[in-house]
Amino acid sequence: MSQHSADPAPNSAVATVAKRRDWWRDAVIYQVYPRSFADSNGDGMGDLEGVRSRLPYLRDLGVDAVWLSPFYASPQADAGYDVADYRAVDPMFGNLLDADALIRDAHELGLRIIVDLVPNHSSDQHEWFRRAVAEGPGSPLRERYHFRPGTGKNGELPPNDWESIFGGPAWTRVEDGEWYLHLFAPEQPDFNWEHPAVGDEFRSILRFWLDMGVDGFRIDVAHGLVKAEGLPDLGSHDQLKLLGNDVMPFFDQDGVHEIYRQWRKVLDEYAGERVFVAEAWTPTVERTANYVRPDELHQAFNFQYLSTDWDAKELRKVVDLTLEAMRPVGAPATWVLSNHDVTRHATRFANPPGLGTQIRLAGDRELGLRRARAATLLMLALPGSAYIYQGEELGLPDVVDLPDEVRQDPAYFRGAGQDGFRDGCRVPIPWTRTGSSYGFGSGGSWLPQPESWGELSIEAQTGAAGSTLELYRTALAVRREQPDLGAGDSVEWLKAPEGVVAFRRGEFVCVTNTGGESVTTPAHGRLLLASDEIAETDGEMKIPADTTVWWTTA
Repeated sequence: MSQHSADPAPNSAVATVAKRRDWWRDAVIYQVYPRSFADSNGDGMGDLEGVRSRLPYLRDLGVDAVWLSPFYASPQADAGYDVADYRAVDPMFGNLLDADALIRDAHELGLRIIVDLVPNHSSDQHEWFRRAVAEGPGSPLRERYHFRPGTGKNGELPPNDWESIFGGPAWTRVEDGEWYLHLFAPEQPDFNWEHPAVGDEFRSILRFWLDMGVDGFRIDVAHGLVKAEGLPDLGSHDQLKLLGNDVMPFFDQDGVHEIYRQWRKVLDEYAGERVFVAEAWTPTVERTANYVRPDELHQAFNFQYLSTDWDAKELRKVVDLTLEAMRPVGAPATWVLSNHDVTRHATRFANPPGLGTQIRLAGDRELGLRRARAATLLMLALPGSAYIYQGEELGLPDVVDLPDEVRQDPAYFRGAGQDGFRDGCRVPIPWTRTGSSYGFGSGGSWLPQPESWGELSIEAQTGAAGSTLELYRTALAVRREQPDLGAGDSVEWLKAPEGVVAFRRGEFVCVTNTGGESVTTPAHGRLLLASDEIAETDGEMKIPADTTVWWTTA
């Protein structure tokens, strides 16, 4: 495989990006799942000091910003997405001084910090909810959540037919007979965003963390805050299949946009181009574009792209739809292949198409890795911003054979819902070839790592020709150096054989072969990078199956 010869200078390059206006339009942002990134105190759980100690690795990888999944005070019923105190760090991760030190160190290294915000629901141990339950029906605090009387002869049935994303009814009854809404686990009661105190509180929370120096927020369940008036029945017994595919009375209601307009005013009070990123599962990319209008949020994850099978026609279709949807609102496309809620793409692409993002099969791992590498180069070549989930730069697969007794995904414990697949993508990442947790920490890891993890570690792959880690490092360096990569809103599609995606952006050309056989194409100038071994003869290039190639005509 041709190797890019330039040796990136991370300090100067990242510092330059940090000063550039509209940095978020072409930023590569790395998601850290704190409990699985690095453990500083040997308790088997990752923490903020562990993240802080590894920031130089992320700088040298070549990313622009780091998104941290929740580290707030929480009973951990859903891995921190059940927040008891939005202004405190959970002791398992450290304290506010650790958060402050992490933010300061990141900035000194030229990295920006984005933190998760969970505004759809709190923990059932949040002070508001505990008081609401204790004070009983009619309590003013109950109005900050969705408490309702039940249906049936004696109120023994839920107020409506909504189901939890984790399976089972979306309602739980308290001792005094009323029911409360939770679109996720019972430990995660939904806020009532019609109540002004909820909006006041979250604007205050935004300012608290902005004052701490964070550069932005990733908004969890950004599409879920507002519910349809009257909480009407959905009328379906297979609601999980509707998620992200249809209009639902508890997701993607138009009222959410006024909330984000108010939030944008808060963000714009602060210097330094702070940003909002929406986790918004919507039926179409056009609906997603509503979240990134000029007076609302800056980015929205492209879940339509993440869910697309490894198929040239489908990939080209979703790219076109995305760019067309984002162009009228002036927002960048935001590409992503993996995160903490879906099967890693190295495993997803190892299985037959059509299984979705929640598969739990090992598949053909060699095939999956080859496709994942090719998919990454394709993603990084597209106009806009890109997200990397920790460990994907190592080619990590999902761990699909975790023992039942170690699994912690709340969906696993609710039999009518999902099967707890998310634990497989959350196993702590390996740093070294050996050790009780392959360098994650001195005290083992909260989820067991496979014996093969050592050879996938950062230590094993650093400097190894052809390794996935070195491919990522080189790709990010090339992406930064090529003037036609990064921000933009269009591509020029090139004529290509069946199963091949080919496009030009100025003097840059990307060709991806998603088919099962090699194809021969013209060599489009000087070779920059390829995801697998390639051969060039007489001005033509033989591109193997499941391979992406980058050229420049400059």
